[in-house]
Amino acid sequence: MSKKIKEKEMQQDAEQIENQESVNAEEAPSKKENKKLKEAEDKIEKLAKEVQELKESIKKEKDDYLRLMADFENFRRHSAEAKLELVGTASAETIKGLLPVLDDCERAIKMLEESKDEVAKEGTELIYNKLLGYLKTKGLEQIDAQGAKFDTDFHEAVAQFPVPEEDKKGLVFDVVQKGYTLSGKVIRYAKVVVGI
Repeated sequence: MSKKIKEKEMQQDAEQIENQESVNAEEAPSKKENKKLKEAEDKIEKLAKEVQELKESIKKEKDDYLRLMADFENFRRHSAEAKLELVGTASAETIKGLLPVLDDCERAIKMLEESKDEVAKEGTELIYNKLLGYLKTKGLEQIDAQGAKFDTDFHEAVAQFPVPEEDKKGLVFDVVQKGYTLSGKVIRYAKVVVGI
C-alpha cells in the first residue's frame, strides 16, 4: 500500500506542480499586461502634462498678442492726435502771423474813407475781404467786443474809462485791437477799454 500511496502522492504532487505551472503561466502574461498598462498610463500622463503646458503657453501668447495690439492701437491713436495737434498749431501760428496784415488793411480802409481815390478804396477792400474770407474758411472768427460785457476769457483790458451811466459799467467801451478765435480757441485776445 505504501507503493500505491506513494504513487498517489506523486500523482498529486505532479498535478499540483502542473496546476502551479498553469497558474504561473496565467500570471506571467498578466504581469506583462500590467507592465504595458503602466507604461501606457505613464505615456498618457506625460502627454496630458505636455498638452496642459501647450495650452498655458498658447494662452500666454494670446494674452501677449492682445496686449501688444492694444498698445499698438493706443500708439496709433496718440500719433494721430499728435499729428492733428501739430497741424493745428502750425496753422494757428501762420494765421497769427497774418493778423497784423489784417489790422493794417483795416487801418488802410479807415484812412481811405476820407480819400477821394475810389480805386484805392476798392482795391484795399478787395484785398481785405479776400484775406478775411480765406482765414474764415480756416476757422478764424472775430471776437465781437464792442458793447459786450467784459469777459477775461476773450478780452484783455488795456484801460478803464469812467462812464456816468450805471448800466454801462463793466461793458466794453472801446476796442483798441480786434481779437480772434481759431476753431473756437482764442488766438488773440481783444484789447479793450472797459467802462467803470
